Amino acid sequence: MDSEQKRISYFVSFCVEQYKNAKRLTGNQAFEELNQYGVLDYLVENYEILHTQSYQWILEDIDEFINIRKQKAS
Repeated sequence: MDSEQKRISYFVSFCVEQYKNAKRLTGNQAFEELNQYGVLDYLVENYEILHTQSYQWILEDIDEFINIRKQKAS
């Protein structure tokens, strides 16, 4: 794994951990929810922009992303 891949992996792990804490979920629950709605791919694909934001902003963005996915599924 090169250094860029490591940075992205650490960032995604950080986001999962922050989401887990904010939503009071277990690590597995948070991972499954984020994976279910495509958030993990979104975080990887948009790393360059997202990693410069605050964790509060990222959590709000994740919530919005999930809500949009839920609405599309309805």
